[in-house]
Formats: sequence, C-alpha cells, structure tokens
Amino acid sequence: MKTLRLLALASVLSATAHSADRITGASFASRSEVIAQHGMAATSQPLASQIALDILKQGGTAVDAAIAANAALGLMEPTGNGIGGDLFAIVWDAKTEKLYGLNGSGRSPAALTLAHFHQLGLKAIPGHGPLPVSVPGAVDAWFELHKKFGKLPMKTLLAPAIRYAREGHPVSELIAWYWQRSAPVLAKWPGFSEQMTLQGRGPNKGEIWKNPNLANTLEKIARDGRNAFYQGEIARTIAAYMKKNGGFLAFEDLARHKSEWVEPVSVNYRGYDVWELPPNGQGIAALQMLNLLEGFDFSTIPFGSADHLHLFVEAKKLAFADRAKFYADPHFAKTPVAHLLGDNYANERRALISLNS
Repeated sequence: MKTLRLLALASVLSATAHSADRITGASFASRSEVIAQHGMAATSQPLASQIALDILKQGGTAVDAAIAANAALGLMEPTGNGIGGDLFAIVWDAKTEKLYGLNGSGRSPAALTLAHFHQLGLKAIPGHGPLPVSVPGAVDAWFELHKKFGKLPMKTLLAPAIRYAREGHPVSELIAWYWQRSAPVLAKWPGFSEQMTLQGRGPNKGEIWKNPNLANTLEKIARDGRNAFYQGEIARTIAAYMKKNGGFLAFEDLARHKSEWVEPVSVNYRGYDVWELPPNGQGIAALQMLNLLEGFDFSTIPFGSADHLHLFVEAKKLAFADRAKFYADPHFAKTPVAHLLGDNYANERRALISLNS
C-alpha cells in the first residue's frame, strides 16, 4: 500500500507539472514565479538571499540589502566573489527619479609596466597569482553606495556575514565543485591552502565552512570604515604579501583608490530601454549585441533553431571584437561609446552577418 500511495503521489505531481506547463506555455517550466508585495532579493545563494530579506525586514533599503548579501557571497561563494574583487552597480532612486551608476573597479598597480610582461616572456596577463591583481574596489564601493542610498549602520549590514564566517555555513554543490578544482591550481601560492582549504582540499557539498580570519577583517571594516581596508593594517598586509610573492600591488595603490559615479548608457531594443555602465566595464558589449540583433525578424526564425543560435553567436563575436579593440580605462584611452552604440555603426557591422555562412 505504501508503494501504491507513493506512485499515486508521483502521478499527481507529474500531472500538476504538466498542467503548469500547459498554463504557462513553456515546455521546460520547473517552478513557479516568485511574487511579492513589499520586497524581493535574488542572489546565487539562498542564504545570501535570506540575509538580504532580513535586512529589508529591519527597515533597510534595497542598497543595504545588496551590500549585506554581497558581503555574505564573499564568504559563501569565494570562487567568484569577495572583498578582493570589484563592484559595479546601477541603482534606480525613486525619490530623484534618476538612474545612478557606480564604477567600483580598481586600477592596475602603478609600478606594473608592459615592459615587465615582456621581460617575463608573457604575451597575455596570467589568470592566476599575484601578477594580475589590481586594486580591489568592492569595499570602497560598499561605502559609496551606503553613503548615498543606505539607511542601516554598516555594522548591521556586515553582521550576518561575520556571524556565518565564525559559525560556518554548508557549502553548496556547484561552489564545492569549482572550489575543489581551483584548490590544486592555487595551492602553489603561500597562504592559500592554510586560509581556503580543509586540510589541503576544497570542501565537499554540505560540509560546514568557517573563515574566522575573514570575520576579523569584516569586523575591522564594520568598526573603522573603508579606510581600515585601504589605509590601515589590512592594506599594509596586502602590500607586504604582494611584494614578497612577485606582485606589484602597493600600499600607495590602495590608499589612493576611489570609486567613481558614472552615467549609465542605454539602447532601445524592440521598445525596451536596456541600461549598462560605460567602460572600463564590458557591459556595453551586451548593448552592441542587441543593436545588431534588432535588425533581424525573429518572428520568422524558430526559437532555438540553428539560424537563431547562429545570429546570436555572430552578434557576440562582433561585439567582443570591439570589446578587445576599444574598451579601456577612460582616463587613459577614449572609448567611442556613442559611435559604438549608434544605429549607423550597427547597420555597418550587421552587414557582416549572413544566414548563409
């Protein structure tokens, strides 16, 4: 009877899923939409999303919630996040009815020159190690965003990440997969295995991960502000490590860093305004792709067909070619943003795309 009940339940669930597919018109639907009245948060980690929701419930702003979630992701998804990285933000402010852009990326160390790469026989920037490290901009960007749009104290916003760093959290499946594959590559650098592994390996799915040293760092930032990271003991520790291990990031690079407020740019794609930040970020590549695809009638091209995929791939190739040629730090090279996003240029580049080749 137990087996029969389980089979009956499975049948009901299957029928319900197929009914949902018919209602939505999607053949691949796996879950319902999330709908809310008072607030919503979306991250790549459920615990980080919950932290953001908790901040909103405490009366925090959307930016407060984003900062708290971002800090937590630095602990929970260290394969792609962290206070050693950069931050880009686009914020809509209902009070001023204005879209704000923040470029929280850091520049290359002042002492690192192209000649050094030539001396090492390198034709490209390495993907690992101290040499490619630029100034980490995330922490300064937290405080810039908080100053303009925040409400709750930074101590409150960083408290959940600090707590999880001390008490631990279960590592999710995909992060465990990437972590375990990254560990052998990064283990050659002093301090990595001691700080970021469990006895020399990445944690397994579901294992509890703690990072008390990260908790200590976040506590200093929460207590003493952004200068604790860029002009204090933390900055000197980073600079000393870099100098000892062949990197170029210096205390002076950290001390002079500051995020920049920039004007977002947009294109209109089939009636929708799509916004990105200008270079040095790479967001306008997406806008260039949309401009190229605007000229094709997708009502006559089946979704997922060879022609459909071909057009997307070719648009991406052309946009990425421009990305490699033109996108750069605007303080050192002028990127012709208006030209790259113009209709005339899109028409010119679109002529290079053919459905026959």
